[in-house]
Amino acid sequence: MGGGGQLTEPGEPVSGRDGGVYTWEEVQRHCSRNDQWLVIDRKVYNITQWAKRHPGGFRVISHYAGEDATEAFTAFHPELKFVQKFLKPLLIGELAATESNQDRNKNAAIIQDFNTLRAQMEKKGLFRAEPLFFCLHLGHILLLEALAWLIIWLWGTSWVLTFLCSVMLATAQSQAGWLQHDFGHLSVFKKSSWNHILQKFIIGHLKGASANWWNHRHFQHHAKPNIFSKDPDVNMLHVFVLGATQPVEYGIKKIKYMPYHRQHQYFFLVGPPLLIPVYFHIQIMHTMISRRDWVDLAWSMSYYLRYFSCYVPLYGLFGSLVLISFVRFLESHWFVWVTQMNHLPMDIDHEKRQDWLTMQLQATCNIEQSVFNDWFSGHLNFQIEHHLFPTMPRHNYHLVAPLVRDLCDKHGVPYQMKTMWQGLTDVVGSLKNSGDLWLDAYLHK
Repeated sequence: MGGGGQLTEPGEPVSGRDGGVYTWEEVQRHCSRNDQWLVIDRKVYNITQWAKRHPGGFRVISHYAGEDATEAFTAFHPELKFVQKFLKPLLIGELAATESNQDRNKNAAIIQDFNTLRAQMEKKGLFRAEPLFFCLHLGHILLLEALAWLIIWLWGTSWVLTFLCSVMLATAQSQAGWLQHDFGHLSVFKKSSWNHILQKFIIGHLKGASANWWNHRHFQHHAKPNIFSKDPDVNMLHVFVLGATQPVEYGIKKIKYMPYHRQHQYFFLVGPPLLIPVYFHIQIMHTMISRRDWVDLAWSMSYYLRYFSCYVPLYGLFGSLVLISFVRFLESHWFVWVTQMNHLPMDIDHEKRQDWLTMQLQATCNIEQSVFNDWFSGHLNFQIEHHLFPTMPRHNYHLVAPLVRDLCDKHGVPYQMKTMWQGLTDVVGSLKNSGDLWLDAYLHK
């Protein structure tokens, strides 16, 4: 589950009752760290040992232990027939004929209609990428990088030119972030290996980060968006409380790591300014070194070698460090606001085990389409469509959106569309609402 990483040959078959017949109740008991089963297309698999070798990361597949993973499996893997051969040694049986296709709170009618919609999209070729789109996108990133250096080399290091250079570099960094995201989701090339190589080049050589770090983190977010203990994007390390449930839980337990009723104010100090230059930077370096991910580390170091080779002769070592820190500061604001406006104001709660459409729509919203919004957000203004079809090339989201909206209307699933301004202000508003809930519970419950 999760499309990142290189597939390796599966290990020996996991011991179990070959050809066994199971109920949902039996499957659901196998959801601990050392005992994990899941169901795909009514087949029961024991993934306990193989999960550690899962290319998309151990955690993302473990999040579906004890439940039906069919929809997630289909969403993440563009080459289903190829991936299915890795499942064969893990097969231990199937669901009993008396068991339904869905478990827990998953809506069978929604699942059937969503599968029909996906089949229509595949028939229309909407999962095929336009190479020219991505070539032009990469080209404008490289052009910005080159022009940023050239204006300093030609005209000097004045404050005005340095600021212009910083803005151009931050724009290139942000756009490279969106582009590596495309390759990470295997949405550009038919061959997964080509996507992996281009992602490592873009996130490693053009950004100085790690593809494996990003994928293993990001796929969890897609698999279980806005779900505590499963989506790392809502793990705020006690700095913020989110949604309507967590603040009350913290308040009742008298947990006060921070003055949460002021979190909508200190967010501006510790959120957008620090996420990329401090938290992500430390986490990326720690992850690559602790996991001995020397390939990603080499790609990352190639970025810093290129950057310092270009800018130390112009600014000196200290000046170059200040410049890259300021670029990361600008990029961090861009990244935080774009990624949070689609998710933070939405439902954030504990696991509910819902069907794919319902789960994704409760955790995501869209921002109105425009040429600027598309470019500025890397087409993540179509966050709903991206979450429903993560391997779909982003230039096709606008074609799918009306059909998704019709499906949501049919089943009474809210489909939220906002202006850019409303999306940004809702980030702050949701933080304030959560902080107020915490304060009320802290004082009165």
